[in-house]
Amino acid sequence: MEKLSTDLEEWLRATGLTKSPDVRGVIAPHAGYSYSGRAAAYAFANIDPTNISRIFLLGPSHHYYTPKCALSTATVYKTPIGDLPVDVEMIKEIRAMGKFGMMDLRVDEAEHSMEMHLPYLAKVFEGHDVKVVPILVGSASAENEAMYGELLAKYVDDPKNFFSVSSDFCHWGSRFNYMHYDHNHGPIHKSIEALDKMGMDTIETGDPDAFKKYLLEFDNTICGRHPISIFLHMLKHCSSKIKINFLRYEQSSQCQTRRDSSVSYASAAARLEN
Repeated sequence: MEKLSTDLEEWLRATGLTKSPDVRGVIAPHAGYSYSGRAAAYAFANIDPTNISRIFLLGPSHHYYTPKCALSTATVYKTPIGDLPVDVEMIKEIRAMGKFGMMDLRVDEAEHSMEMHLPYLAKVFEGHDVKVVPILVGSASAENEAMYGELLAKYVDDPKNFFSVSSDFCHWGSRFNYMHYDHNHGPIHKSIEALDKMGMDTIETGDPDAFKKYLLEFDNTICGRHPISIFLHMLKHCSSKIKINFLRYEQSSQCQTRRDSSVSYASAAARLEN
């Protein structure tokens, strides 16, 4: 536990980034910290916890199939750094919209996509009174992504709310059933990087339809495609002007041959443009 706390502090410090109250959301990876901990720091180090009292977590569902978004039934998320209480009142408010399912505790406990953000958030918000609103994002259709984005957009305009969106990027190799390779880029890992960067550039435009088109064309194995899409729809429909910028890109290893495999990690901050 001490080790985790020290690691997180070191990784946050190593980014050299300044905390900013204009940063209203992040996109960050959710692999084990030995793989993506350093990359994730480039998202979480931007957060100024001073005025934030609620964190919406948007994470993909890895094990449980649902076409909907599902809300947590838990009352607290425990982390080795400290506990994060669930905002039960906000869950009730969102549930009353009639479009969200509820995930049972087994599903909640098995899902790592939001879980891997919690220690970082607990660390950044240490000593601050903050609650979390966990939303498990299922395999939503494009229409449903837009609907959820519109429903949640109003929460973006409240500066007390923060959004933590969970996604890894390309999962490449036979074990992931994805081996897109454009020889024009040279070695395989450079082709993967070009593919991921194209996706990151598309996300930075803020256009959910362009992102959808990119995914249809290349089918890049971005596991948080649905949470990212919903977040893009939220930013499109809210009154605030918020721009996503990617700050870090890494790969778990550099693929040279078709026998290799890797997962990519990209970290971004969503910043209010004044």
